[in-house]
Amino acid sequence: MRKNTTLIATAIAAVLWAPVNQAQISRDYIYIVGSSTVFPFSTAVAERFGKGSKFKTPKVESTGSGGGIKLFCEGVGVQHPDVTNSSRRIKKGEVETCAKNGVTDITEVKIGYDGIVFANSKKSAPIQLSLKDIYLALAKVVPDPKGGDQMVQNPYRTWKEVNAELPDKKIEVLGPPPTSGTRDAFVELAMEGGCKKVPVCAGLEKTDKKAFEAAFKAIREDGAFIEAGENDNLIVQKLEANPNAYGVFGYSFLDQNGDKIQGARIDGVAPDYDSISSGKYPVARSMYFYVKKVHADVIPGVREFVAEFTSDKAFGPEGYLADKGLIALPDDLRKKVRDDAKALKSLVLD
Repeated sequence: MRKNTTLIATAIAAVLWAPVNQAQISRDYIYIVGSSTVFPFSTAVAERFGKGSKFKTPKVESTGSGGGIKLFCEGVGVQHPDVTNSSRRIKKGEVETCAKNGVTDITEVKIGYDGIVFANSKKSAPIQLSLKDIYLALAKVVPDPKGGDQMVQNPYRTWKEVNAELPDKKIEVLGPPPTSGTRDAFVELAMEGGCKKVPVCAGLEKTDKKAFEAAFKAIREDGAFIEAGENDNLIVQKLEANPNAYGVFGYSFLDQNGDKIQGARIDGVAPDYDSISSGKYPVARSMYFYVKKVHADVIPGVREFVAEFTSDKAFGPEGYLADKGLIALPDDLRKKVRDDAKALKSLVLD
């Protein structure tokens, strides 16, 4: 049955690709979209690949994880991306959308780990936060501070109101939009994690799942949280200009701008290479890119680009991506990822 399904999928892809070939439209470079967090890593590989091989330098666009996957799943053919970067794993519903559009054979490549940092300018004092603090500061609805089990519109205006040990300054956080994988991971790891630390909110998880999700998934829209787009470098620049603000973005941007900004300790753990790779840092995640398998046999260099990205000289502990802030996978997992990527193994979601 699986063999028949694969044959059908291949036939569909061939039919979808045929008009492109018949029209003699071609593309001699790899087209990559997706995550702003993975963008610096993908760009570094693309530049090395273009200089050190017979293939043209791939075109890499930062569209956000969700936006990239949407473009990736729109179809087969040279007008569609070959690869999409993502700072979260692709969702089942997205795979189903891909399949409806003929994108049936996808290879998933995990490239390493990243932490989501809560950072501010070095012109200001560093801050220590708990997941609970982050949730109470940024959720759209929170348990009523006056007591009881009711959820109310977030009334907190300063960090000190959230926690008496925090600074008496306005809550102002620059962060990613809903299309960003960083936003998805931040909501799942920090907001949900913080919600579970608040008794009223944690109680909803047992009694009312929908109310529980509503309590942490919606981020406030009253100016305390400002969507700063998909460009994390822009957030860094804004933090320099506004020492009272905080920013949410991937660890690699903190690593690359350590002379200008500093990361907050979260639940007592600093965001650094060792804490993220060991899993001690509470807001850590995996990063990926996805390859459209049918494109690998048509677009020049796709297989070779994947090989470059998964080589130890690139994504190994001492590779050139480590200099960009990538947290390497353990040796055994890195070998498995490389082997699966070389074979363009088809994705099977758990």
